[in-house]
Amino acid sequence: MGSCNGETHSAVEGLEQPFRIFVGYDVSEDLAYEVCRHSILKRSSIPVEIIPIKQADLRKNGVYWRERGQLESTEFSFSRFLTPSLANYKGWAMFVDCDFLYLADIKELRDLIDNKYAIMCVHHDYAPKETTKMDGAVQTVYPRKNWSSMVLYNCGHPKNKVLTPEAVNTQTGAFLHRFQWLEDDEIGSIPFVWNFLEGHNKSVEGDLSTLPKAIHYTRGGPWFEAWKNCEFADLWLKEMEEYQKEAKNKSEE
Repeated sequence: MGSCNGETHSAVEGLEQPFRIFVGYDVSEDLAYEVCRHSILKRSSIPVEIIPIKQADLRKNGVYWRERGQLESTEFSFSRFLTPSLANYKGWAMFVDCDFLYLADIKELRDLIDNKYAIMCVHHDYAPKETTKMDGAVQTVYPRKNWSSMVLYNCGHPKNKVLTPEAVNTQTGAFLHRFQWLEDDEIGSIPFVWNFLEGHNKSVEGDLSTLPKAIHYTRGGPWFEAWKNCEFADLWLKEMEEYQKEAKNKSEE
């Protein structure tokens, strides 16, 4: 599947434009991408278009040429910021890492959109204790850590025109991951349950507002041997089994 070819799912086909969701794709985490995609499609009551951000395709198309730095733990560490450009600077679109599992209808998240903001995300206050994550990648600590892992982009907002391919390929990690092209009041806030950090965020018993709507396996998920017993591993594995069963049935049709 190419980076510009999405897949559309709709409960009410034709009634509205699909909500575009760009998912960070890494060849070493193909299964994580497929399970993330499956979890969104399965629960969505609105049309969505899911588009993987594949670095190889972006390089081939001449929109990404940045050399991979030592601290980049995934292929989409920087290519994620091409989201407004890939969406033609029109409407709203979402970027999300592939290591998410959605447990709620994406419509609930889309309905939080407020046009006065340039972007919207969960404002985490997060300093990881681990020194490594995923498959031994170095865990880095910086301000606004994990804010860029799931972002609603107001792609037509004038400020986001700054995110040209040229800027994404040349700007510093700090400029991009800390959203330094924006003023603080241009960054809207989303409840933390939409980017619920496994191993960090906690649900409070009896408080439904703390129940995760999207789990982010930011330290590493059950698709990595070292993290197969992480918190919420059972939910991810159940979704994986469903995805694999459906994929097998399709291939046999």
